[in-house]
Amino acid sequence: MPAETRSRTSVRKSTWSSSGSLLLLLAISGLAILGLVFLAAIWAGTESDAAALDRQRHLVNGRLQDQVQRVSQEIQLIGAGYASLLRTEPGANSDRALEHNTRAGNRSLETFGQIATTVFGYNAAFLVKSNGELALPADPETSRRLRWVRPLLQPLLRELETSRTNAIDQPSSSSEPSRVELMRLEGRPSVAAIVAISNRPPSGLQDQRERYYLIVFRFLDGATLDTISREQGLAGARYARTSDQEQNEVAYQMEATATGEPIGFIIWEPDLPGSRVIGRLVPVLSVAGLVIAGLFLTLVGRLRRSLQELSASEHHARHLSVHDVLTGLPNRALFTASFEKCVENIARSGDRGAIALIDLDRFKEVNDRYGHAAGDELLRAVVARVNTVISPRETFARLGGDEFALLIPSNNKLGERYIKTCQDIVESLTKPFELRTGDAVVRIGCSIGVAIFYDASDATNEIMRRADVALYEAKNSGRGRMVVYDPAVDHRVEARENLKNDLRLMLDDLGENSPDPNDLHLGGRGRLEVFYQGVHRGNEGGRLSGAEALVRWRHPTLGLLSPDKFIPLAEEAGLIDRIGEWVLRSAASAATNWPVELSLAVNVSPSQVRHRGFDNLVLSILSETGFPPSRLELELTEAALFNIDATVQATLGRLRAHGVTIALDDFGTGFSSLSHLLQLNIDRIKIDRSFVNLLGAKAEGAAIVSAILGLSQTLGKATTAEGVETEGQRDFLIAAGCSDLQGFLFSRPVPIADFMGKHLHSNSGVEGRELPVGATEKNVRM
Repeated sequence: MPAETRSRTSVRKSTWSSSGSLLLLLAISGLAILGLVFLAAIWAGTESDAAALDRQRHLVNGRLQDQVQRVSQEIQLIGAGYASLLRTEPGANSDRALEHNTRAGNRSLETFGQIATTVFGYNAAFLVKSNGELALPADPETSRRLRWVRPLLQPLLRELETSRTNAIDQPSSSSEPSRVELMRLEGRPSVAAIVAISNRPPSGLQDQRERYYLIVFRFLDGATLDTISREQGLAGARYARTSDQEQNEVAYQMEATATGEPIGFIIWEPDLPGSRVIGRLVPVLSVAGLVIAGLFLTLVGRLRRSLQELSASEHHARHLSVHDVLTGLPNRALFTASFEKCVENIARSGDRGAIALIDLDRFKEVNDRYGHAAGDELLRAVVARVNTVISPRETFARLGGDEFALLIPSNNKLGERYIKTCQDIVESLTKPFELRTGDAVVRIGCSIGVAIFYDASDATNEIMRRADVALYEAKNSGRGRMVVYDPAVDHRVEARENLKNDLRLMLDDLGENSPDPNDLHLGGRGRLEVFYQGVHRGNEGGRLSGAEALVRWRHPTLGLLSPDKFIPLAEEAGLIDRIGEWVLRSAASAATNWPVELSLAVNVSPSQVRHRGFDNLVLSILSETGFPPSRLELELTEAALFNIDATVQATLGRLRAHGVTIALDDFGTGFSSLSHLLQLNIDRIKIDRSFVNLLGAKAEGAAIVSAILGLSQTLGKATTAEGVETEGQRDFLIAAGCSDLQGFLFSRPVPIADFMGKHLHSNSGVEGRELPVGATEKNVRM
């Protein structure tokens, strides 16, 4: 029966698929036909509109050329009339003739001027001499208009004068020289014309007469434009200085004849027959298309819904099987399949690819403090940022928790690509994240390990191992960076693991035995030692005021190791609390024999501060060793105070209540916040050596140190400057009001025996003003 059911279901799905395909094909065919009809109609209408618009533009251009031709003919007639009034007897002087005509026939000349402006429709007419001045007295308005247009017409006048001179020896010419051009006069588009007035002497006589010219012009934006609009059927024709036509208008640019520059635009609403046809056809085609589409939709509706539901369910199930539910990224299974396929492609092409493992820094802190909802929101925000950096060809997957992987396939610039991509990811994730769930702003960052693979000779597991080793190296090198795998990394990781194992065994050897600072027996894994560096008063001649306890590991084969070599390993292995307790107990036991005025400073890790019962542990050690709480100073880094909760505040408050001093170490280099100074009521601020080293080296160094000291004095906090190596630094810090000084200028970190011999028997100030070559507190004091 189950087999029959499966068979029936399979047949039903096949039938639905066939019917759906046929109906879909018919629907697509019908829609395609309607679409072609629409496109054909639109194309035909567009072509018709283009032809109509082109025809109207040619008509407008033709009408303007007709205006120019008409003016050229009319000005010859008007010029001939003026010439008939200026002719004199043979040999007569033309100036006397003009004077005679002016006295006796001025009315005739005025009549010709009125004919030019009224009968022929010109806006102005001037009779001028060859120099451009009026030949006859005129009213002020006429003189003003000529002065306004004279500079624009002078080039035409000079050109005509030249032509007239060259034509003296051509008596057979039937018409006088003239020029007609389109130009802008008085700020308006115009047809301007100039014609020479014929006043030639009889044949054989020399011409000594004054030459005269008739100037006329007609504006094109007034009555002329109205005439063109009526004749050509230009709806709503108007003139504009610029091409400011509306969406339903077109513009024709009028250009100056001489220069080709625009002198204005004729704008009108074009007659577009194609658009009218399309406007009438679209409703009909739309109704037909809707009817056909409705019929097809009705037929395939239920079948389509069923198929969609089935396909969506199958797709969703398939998607969930290979994708992360929270972020929507590919999961480990899909990433592994993509990785293997990429390796196969590289094996065929002989190219190379890269895989990057990404681990979020400080994600656990955010998740623990703000809850899993905030952690989920942060993961989604991280994915959103990374997706803006990577390319579509790259595969970004979530392997689990805060671990991600990025597969960069082969390309011609792989070396540049994977470096830039990983650097962009690191830079992007160092920026703060705003979490709505926790109503907070957090900073995390990431570490990236990259492995390059060139062929398929290495198994995918080996390539992943190399990327994981590179990631481990990135995290151990300070985090917030990218490390590319090379064989040397394997050796470093192995060495770190061996050193971590030695540290664990060494701490196990300590057991519950009380520390003996004078015991020089190394044992199988070496031993921890406490070194002491003196702290000196800044305003009392450098008098010793206390010492800072600094841990060292005397390894049987590697020698004396500074904290930067093994403290990070202790933090990874969860051994830092045991080391911190041992250092505090050893230092307190040794300092019980010091003078009562000397204090003891001990560094405390973030893990110790957050450990419940830390205050009880400190007070218990002080009670066991007999060391007064008032002489103990606990140094906390700003990282230890990041995201502190009420429990930590209560712990530090109880220690202060018993007299223990709290100092903020490396101020300004970590998560600097003035709230730390106020919420926890910090007693002392320690200025980091990186700022002290700037004194005398960079101008901003003095400003930074002065600002920190000024803030400390305002808040009533004591200050200690670390890394004082020169007398100039010492003098500046003392002058600026620094409470205590610490550095190589005064003393180096030394074992307890040396410290007791050099300081407690001669508590007298500066020891060893000259530093050994190459020795600085940065690489000796840790």
